[in-house]
Amino acid sequence: MKTFLITGASSGIGLAIARLLHESGHRVIGTYYRNPPNENSPEIEWHPWNVLDNHEVPAFIPERLDGFVYCPGSINLKPFHRIKTEEFESDFRLQVSGAIEMLQYALPALKKSDAASVVLFSTVAVQNGFNFHTQVAASKGAIEGLTRALAAEWAPGIRVNCIAPSLTNTPLASRLLNSDDKIEANAQRHPLKRVGQPSDMAHLAEFLLTERSGWITGQILHADGGISTLKL
Repeated sequence: MKTFLITGASSGIGLAIARLLHESGHRVIGTYYRNPPNENSPEIEWHPWNVLDNHEVPAFIPERLDGFVYCPGSINLKPFHRIKTEEFESDFRLQVSGAIEMLQYALPALKKSDAASVVLFSTVAVQNGFNFHTQVAASKGAIEGLTRALAAEWAPGIRVNCIAPSLTNTPLASRLLNSDDKIEANAQRHPLKRVGQPSDMAHLAEFLLTERSGWITGQILHADGGISTLKL
């Protein structure tokens, strides 16, 4: 049994990862902010945590960690000329500064593992130019750079990889997928003709967190229905 910490584990992709790891027999520590954990997931060790306001080492980080996942994010799509500097900064604090701070807190525990692994999240919009995605792409672009730099610095003891999804059917993306017509329209944009599901990301994250991916580090893995590379 391994021990994993998931920041932002109470819904969407984070919850799917937490449940899958638990089902595989691992100890899972999950944090939540706005939404208390679902009562159907009592097996996860839940802790309230706000990455924007809490700036001290969390008491719930154990002596040893085998893996860490950072899931908090936002999807704010606007024309560039309408985005205030403060909005870029707010996204950066949540998606980049929060990840950096939690990684620094978790590092001593990760170093005590024989094969630690970190999984971060980007977006397909970093490597592909999409209208109205400057706010999210700017922050997630920093995450991709952080992934590669940390993978180099922390090798060989800690692997660091990043998943770059396309649109995934989670509460975070609900306003983009809140009707059958929107779901179908977005599905048709992808070569595989469907939108992503939390389980798609959870299975990839589980792979990256375990020794089955033991020779993979510093990578940005696109889980995007083929939209980033295939033109049909």
